[in-house]
Formats: sequence, C-alpha cells, structure tokens
Amino acid sequence: MLDDGNSKLAPSPVAPQSAGTTVRHLRQVLLWPLRLIPDGRGEASPPWQRLREAGPGCPWQEHVDEYTGDSGQFHERHYNEFVTFLPYVQHFLYGEGRTARGEEDEEGGGAPMRVFRRRDVARARVWPHAGAAPVELRVVHVDLYFFFDVDVVLLNVELEAQDLNLGVAQELLYRTGRAYPPGWDAAGRPQHCHFEAEWLSADGQVLARSDAQSRELFLAHVAEHRAPRVSAHWAWLLEPLVPDHSPKEGLLRYRQIEYYRMPMMAYLALDDPRALGRADFVRLGLVTGAAADAPEQGAEAGLPYAERYLSDFEARHCYDRFWSASGAAPHTRYLCSGHAMVVVGRADAEFFCCGDRGVLAQFRHPHFMIFLIAHFQKAALLMFSDRLVAALKRLNVRDAGSVRRFKREIRACFEGFLRFTHRYWFHQVAEQAQARALFEMTVRHLGIDALYAEVKERIADMNSYLDADSLRRQANTVVRLTVVTMFGLIGTVTTGFLGMNLLAEADAPMSRRIGLFSGIFVLTTALTFYTIAKSKRLSDFLDVLSDERVSVWQKLKVWLGVWGREKD
Repeated sequence: MLDDGNSKLAPSPVAPQSAGTTVRHLRQVLLWPLRLIPDGRGEASPPWQRLREAGPGCPWQEHVDEYTGDSGQFHERHYNEFVTFLPYVQHFLYGEGRTARGEEDEEGGGAPMRVFRRRDVARARVWPHAGAAPVELRVVHVDLYFFFDVDVVLLNVELEAQDLNLGVAQELLYRTGRAYPPGWDAAGRPQHCHFEAEWLSADGQVLARSDAQSRELFLAHVAEHRAPRVSAHWAWLLEPLVPDHSPKEGLLRYRQIEYYRMPMMAYLALDDPRALGRADFVRLGLVTGAAADAPEQGAEAGLPYAERYLSDFEARHCYDRFWSASGAAPHTRYLCSGHAMVVVGRADAEFFCCGDRGVLAQFRHPHFMIFLIAHFQKAALLMFSDRLVAALKRLNVRDAGSVRRFKREIRACFEGFLRFTHRYWFHQVAEQAQARALFEMTVRHLGIDALYAEVKERIADMNSYLDADSLRRQANTVVRLTVVTMFGLIGTVTTGFLGMNLLAEADAPMSRRIGLFSGIFVLTTALTFYTIAKSKRLSDFLDVLSDERVSVWQKLKVWLGVWGREKD
C-alpha cells in the first residue's frame, strides 16, 4: 500500500444486487472547524491556556500524545505517520522536540498545535428516523485541535460500530455530524439529521440529548440573533466553549465559519466490496444516504443523481490504484469529495484491517492528518475573510477612534496572514504517491487554492489602501507645512531685513517686554493656525500663481476665493 507510482482510474464495478450487504467494521471521523472569538481583553496568551487553567473540573484536558509524552508510548504506526510527510509538514504537525543541546523549541517542545481530549463520553446512541431502532456506536475519542497564531479550533469525534447493514451505515454517515437540523417536515420531524441522538457515559447514563425536534427554539434563535442555533448535544460536547450568541458564560466563544455539515472520514470493511454497485459507491463517496425506498436493504435502488451529472464520478472522486485482486489489501477503493474521504475494502484482508501497519492505521493516522491539514487551511482562510468583514462592519469613518481601531485590526490581520502563509500554507504534504494524491484530491474539491488567492488579494488590497491613505495624509501634511513656510517666509524676511527692529523695546521694563512677547506669541500662533486652516486653498492658489497660462485677473479671483466661503 505504500509503494510509489502512478494510479490508474478504473470504472466502478456494477453489481446487480447489493441488498443485505454487511459492513463488518465502520469507522466515522468527524472534523468540525470553528472560529474562536476574541473576548476583547487583549490577552497575549493562547486560547487553550484557559482550558489548562480551568483545572481538573474542566472536561477538556490536554492530551499528552505519543509525540509529546513518554517515548515508550511511541509505536511503529506513529513512526509510519511521521515519515509520510515532508519535513516542513512534520514541523507543523509535530514540532521539533528537543534540540541536540536538550533545549525545547519555541513552542515548548511540541507541535504548533495543541490537542485537548475529553474522556467522559463512551458511546453514542442515535435514532436515524422516527420509529427506527436505535443504533449504538462506540466513541473512540473526542478531541479539540488548537493552533498557534490562528483563531480556529477543530472538534474531532471518532465513532466505531460493527456488523451494520450497508443501508444503515450509509444513513449514519449521512445523518451524523449535522450541527443543527436544516429543516422539518410537515409533521415537525427533523430532516437530514438524526431524529434523536444521545451521548452516553461508560455506565450507560445519558449525558446529553439532541433537541432537533424543538423547531420553535431554532426558529426563534435565528429570528433574534441572525445566526443558527447549535443542537443541544453538540453544544454540550463543546462546553465550556460556548456559541458567540449564547447567554452562558464560557471560557471561550466560537462561531460557525463553514457549512453546518461537518467534514467526515469513513472506513468500511465488507465481506466483498465487489458486491457494491455503482450507486452504492456514489452514495458513499458523495455521502448522500441510503436509497429512500429501502434504507434497510442496501442502496442499489438507483443513482441518487442524474447519470449525466455522475458521468465523471470515477475520474473525479475515485482513487482506484488498489482496486485489484492482488496486493496485501485487494479491492480497496478510496473515495474523496472534499467534504468526505471514504475507504472501502475487504474485511478478510489482514492488512486492510490492521490497526498498526495496515490500511486502518493509515486511515486513522497519516490520512486523517492529510484531511485535517486541508480543512484547517480552508477554515483559517475563511477566518481571515471573516475578520476583514467584521472590521469593516465596526468601522465608523466619522469616529477617529474607530478609524484607528480599524487600522490596527487590518494590520494585525495582514501580519497574521503572513505568519499563516509561512507556517501553515503548503501545496504538497508528502512525496508518497497515495498520500500526495489524496491531499491533492481533497484540496481540489475544497477549492483551497482559489480561496487562498482571493483572501490574499483582499487583505493585500486593504493593506494597500491603508498604505495609500498614510501616504496621502503625509502628503497633505507636507503641503500644509510648505504653505505655512512660504507665507511665514514673507514675515521672516520682512522683519529680519538688515536686522531691523520695528519696536525698540530692548530697554523697556520687564513687564512690558513680557506683555509684548505674549501678545505677539498669541498673534503669531493664531496666524499660523489660520494659515494651516486655509492651507488647502492657499496651496491651490500657489498652483494657479505658478501657472503662466492663467491671467492676472483669474489669479486674483482665486486669491479672493481663499478668504471666501468654501462651496460644497
């Protein structure tokens, strides 16, 4: 599975019947990017520091993984993950650890990201439809990924189940990971998400339950805040992080920056993947759910979209390098749509199911990191775009303080974007053919390159505007100083001609000299400020005066206009 070479695209196999197909092992990995909202206190400490300081009472505790903890926990699967990536990506993901002198790197010996994990959630119980039997999934882990210099956090949830019908598995992939219901049917049942969902503890206690059926709560929230309401079970899972519009006091506040449907990875081990039809692969790759007519009997009831729309499905969404009867993991197919990355293979292939060296290990480690990098880059770019919009919304051009804050925000955004570019932005993450192809497919479907160019252009335009505005203000200041100097030169030359003193007050009493000094000082100051106030008109007059094509009468009219009322 790790040999290099060019992949060949093959058409999807066509099976006449996939009903009754069983998914022996299902893994679903959810990745939800969110924007962290600064609280305005101007603290320089990173956001995860507050979770650290919250103490043992906080459900989120920093995860000491194999790269930041004891080297005895470092296994071969972690080594294989590490060497998959190019050096600059390794530094992003894992840091530099300790140097040869025993010193820690600038991020404290870890990667430029921090991982926090909560361990109180053991299982998830969901009802895909009203009246459907509940399905329980094991919660492998629940993590939060924080990043240096970027106000983005990624919620990561990994779920696992065994021996599911293919239709049920497709419905789980389709309905799990919806931050809130997109709508309701005529009977008030939520659509496109689970009818009900619960988080369970290890002893079976219900920790949180979804409220997707409470339509009025979601409608009222959007009407009041012009922002969607996060479903109760997802909001609970993130606490003490709270939504930006929430009245609750939270350690950190977040805001949605992407589609409400969370990006997803899936691993499916089947008895024989060749039993799947083209419609099955389309539904898995595009995560459309099971066929509406028979979600319990498999999905070969027909394509979810028109044939013309799906004519290039295999070329655009399938990585078929290992779709063959040979190799350690025969009949393995990768499906990628940007929003989702799915791998399907044989449950009886030891290499496909191996969690240490096989496809499962690749899925959970290097391929997960590839998926995380792509979606982190997109989320960060959307965050910078959101910051620009927020800065413009707060700008009041008539308020000098607002203008100064706007300039500071734009400069900070520009500096942050530069740091993001040099630390987190790269077009290639690996030279290994499979990892490179999966990353390129994900980036292409997400449109990250075009988004980067757009955000870069917007930030550059805003920064260029501020630079041009600063130059304009400097030029205006130079003009005013030039005008004041020009007209002040007249008085200076006149009074200083041959050292002439119009008033011989050198021998006058001190009080008289102080009075004369004060009076002349006030008069000179007033004249200077008046000249500055009229400097724009006086500058225009000097331009006209230096133009030999303008008549004396026109020059006089401009001179008289200096002292008149300015027209709108």
